[in-house]
This record gives sequence, structure tokens and C-alpha cells, in this order.
Amino acid sequence: IKPTSNPTYKRILEICVLCNNAQLQHSHQKGKSGWKAVGEPTETALLLAAAKAGITSESLKTEYVRMEEIPFDSTRKCMSVIVKDKAGQEWIFTKGAYDVILEKSSRIQQGNTAAMITPADKKRLEQQNNKMAGSGMRVLGFAYAPVSGTPQEKNLIFLGLSGMMDPPRKEAKQAVITCRKAGVKTVMITGDHKLTACAIAKQIGIYQKGDLCLTGRELEKMSDQDLDHVVQKVTVFARVSPSHKLKIVRSLKRKGNVIAMTGDGVNDAPAIKEANIGVSMGITGSDVTKQAADVILLDDNFSTLVAAIEEGRVIYQNIRKFIRYLLSCNIGEVLTMFAGMLMGMPVPLLPMQILLVNLVTDGLPAISLGLDPAEKDVMKQRPRHPEESIFAHGLVYTIIFRGVLIGLTTLTVFITMFRMTLSVDAARTGAFFTLVLTQLIHVFECKSETKSIFSIPLFNNMKLVGSVLISAIIVLLAIYLPQCNLLFRTVPLSGIQLLLCFGISMVVPICNAIFLAVKKSFHKKDMLIATPEQAE
Repeated sequence: IKPTSNPTYKRILEICVLCNNAQLQHSHQKGKSGWKAVGEPTETALLLAAAKAGITSESLKTEYVRMEEIPFDSTRKCMSVIVKDKAGQEWIFTKGAYDVILEKSSRIQQGNTAAMITPADKKRLEQQNNKMAGSGMRVLGFAYAPVSGTPQEKNLIFLGLSGMMDPPRKEAKQAVITCRKAGVKTVMITGDHKLTACAIAKQIGIYQKGDLCLTGRELEKMSDQDLDHVVQKVTVFARVSPSHKLKIVRSLKRKGNVIAMTGDGVNDAPAIKEANIGVSMGITGSDVTKQAADVILLDDNFSTLVAAIEEGRVIYQNIRKFIRYLLSCNIGEVLTMFAGMLMGMPVPLLPMQILLVNLVTDGLPAISLGLDPAEKDVMKQRPRHPEESIFAHGLVYTIIFRGVLIGLTTLTVFITMFRMTLSVDAARTGAFFTLVLTQLIHVFECKSETKSIFSIPLFNNMKLVGSVLISAIIVLLAIYLPQCNLLFRTVPLSGIQLLLCFGISMVVPICNAIFLAVKKSFHKKDMLIATPEQAE
């Protein structure tokens, strides 16, 4: 860039350097020396652009002295500095949002002179701004004025525009798609121009056909009722201030949404605190924002938040799996003992046998089940209601149904083997082995609430496989090791007896598969019946 041929370009780049708090520093990496910019991304981009033209803070030291700063404010959307040139003249240099700078300007630079801004000038500038913003650029305006008296950001001389590409992260688009599949709506709230915001939102899939985009000025004119009426259709809020963010969060909450709000600035703290889940940036976030937040993103990456949602769903699913397994097994054990006594039979299981089941074959698999990896469709499910019970979606009935099946299969083996052998110890051993076997099969069933054991991956959780093998070995030792026979009152089972236990134990997964198939067929039938009504 050679700005010396055009004084307007030169003045813009001088403002880029002087109205800036970023710094250029020497860097030495891998034996190579160079420059790196330290500071806020927008300011570092301006600093580097000026440096490429040979204009740096060092080169301007003899030209200007920075006297005062009017810092950037999210409400004013601009920043100004007061400088004094070597002739003693003070100037105000201002940069900020294009429309804000244009409003503060009464004249426009034309060569070496400044002329009053005409409607034709505004139209030309607006067209250029729309072109740049529409391509996803962040557009800044630059202006200056001589200072006489108290410095004020008005009656400035407009210099021109700059466009900066601030592309979203590569993983952002996939994160937004994942959120949509998971029933999580992503809304962009930004201080950027409406066209810039919409262009970027389109790139990453937030803004789609039929969605609305509102600006801060439009929000100010709307009552709470008006905003509530359209807020569900809005995916982009542009040119907003912190007070607008608070208004948006409250409106979304009134519509029954659970809100996770991200932010980094001090002024974002009220909206973050008002949201159901406040999320602060870990790198760029202020201390005030971090204190107000419930969650801090250490890498400032939106996709990390999506990964956290997935992890939360996995934890919740695993809690349900854990509860389902333990309670159904306990119901099966209680039913076995209670039904046996009601039928006037000998006690089907001895205390030592029950103790072994509870300590080994219940505990180890249950703990491993709690570490189950995510199911493939975990991020394709709708979010659950905040007040939803852990036993929702028929979990209580599922637990009772499986518990009854476990109890019935155990009793069936006990009765059958007692009639076959006329030995209470053999019948108890068969019942003991069947109970354990049924529970170890059932633990794999609990890996999914919608699929049967015959259609789920059985070996994607090796901790579970290992705990099942350990439990099975311990039970076999209790049956076939002579020392354990005395302790647990068991007897070795023959091949025929083992086959009987295996065969009857398979009743539980077969019944579960039939139940899920029938349930799925009824669900499809309901969808077919509903389709004509929806078409009407």
C-alpha cells in the first residue's frame, strides 16, 4: 500500500495507529524474526494494515503526541483520541461503526479540502457499506476534526471506510448444524452491522430462509409484547447494546425457552446473570463476566459449548441406565424371594448368595454402565423439559416389567430344577446362576432405551465387558470351586442344567425385543394416521 499518493488514505492509516490500543512486537519463532500484533483482533488488523504501508507508532512519534482517549463503548460504538501535531494543533481522531461515524460527521474529505456531506455522498457511502457488509466484512468508519475548546465527537470530517474479514471458525458451522439436530436454536446477538451479521449467520447456518433479523433501533421501538410476538422467529440481532441483550433474554424466557447466554464484556454481565445458563469467555472474558457466569469456556470456542451439551446428555442418559439396571435387578430379586415364600416353597436364594449378587454382579456392571459412551442419536433428540422427572418416558414401567421378567425366569428355573433333581441345593444353584446370568444379559439391554440387545454395539464399552466377565468368573467359581460350594451352599451344574439356565435367561432379551418392535410399529402407524390430518 502506498498512501503517500493520497492524503485521505494516509490520514485513515494514521487514525488506525493512533486511535488504537494494540501493539506491534518483535517475535522470534523457529529461528525467524518478524512482527506480531498483541491486542483486540479488530485493532490488531488495523495496526497491521497501517504497518504494511510503513505507518507505525514509531514513525508517528515525531508527528503526533497522544493527549487523551475517549474509550470505545458498546453504546457509543466508537473510540476517539485527542492528539497534538508538531505545530501545536490539537485534533480528534475517531473510528467506529460506519453509521455512527457518519452521523457524527457534517463534512467529507475530498482531496485536500472538506465539503459538506450531500445526500448523493450518503447514498454513495451507503452503497459501498452495503456491498462490503453484505460480503461478511466488518465495516468501520473514520473521521477527524480540529479541536478548539472542549473535544467533542460531532461536526467531524468523514474520511472513508475500511472492511475487515473476520471469518467464523471452521468448526462453527458444524456446531450450529449439530445444535439444530439436537433441538437447540442458535441466535446471533452482535454489535455488527445488520448486513454483516446476516452474511456471517448465513455462512454458518444460523440465518435461514424465513428467519428474521432485528436491529437495536428496532428493538427500542418494540414493547415487550411486540418482541414476544416475533422473538421465536428471530435468529440475528444486530447493532445491539447490552441493555438490548437483557431485553432479548427476558423475552425468550417469557416464551418458555431455556437460555444459555454467552458474553465477554463487563456490560454483558446482567444478561449473562439473567439467563438460565450464563457462559463467559475464558480468554477474552472480563472478571466481572466470569463471576456472573455459570460456565466459563476456557478456549472461547462455541463448539466446546456444543460438546458440553452432548456430554451433559450422555451423563443424564447414563444415570437413567444405572437406575434402570439396579432397580429392575432388585425388583427381580425381591420378587423371587417373595413369590417363593407365597408359594410355600423353600427359600429360592440363601443370604450369602444374595449378598454375592448385590456386591459383585450388581455393583461392577452398574458402575461400568455409568461410563457408557454416547449413543449415536444422543444429539438428535429433543431437549428434555427442565422439570421432567428422571423416571419420565415410561422408565418406571420398563423397570417393573424387566424386574418381573427377571424374577419369573429365576423362579421358573428354581421350580424346574427342583422337580428334576429333588435337590434344594441344586435348584438354588440353578436359580442363583440364572439370576446372575439374566442380570448380566440385562445390563447390555440397558445400553439403549430404543434398541434391543440384538441391534446395539455390545463392545463399545470395554469396561462394561470386563466387569461382566469378572462377574461371570466369580459366579462360576462360586458354583464349581469346592471351597466356595461350602460357603455359598452351591453344587456344580451339569451341561444340561447350564443349557436350561441359558435358555430360560434368554426370555428377557427376546421379550424386550418383541416389546420394542411392537412399540416402534405402533409409533409408525400413528405417524401414518397423523399425516393426512397434518396435510389438511
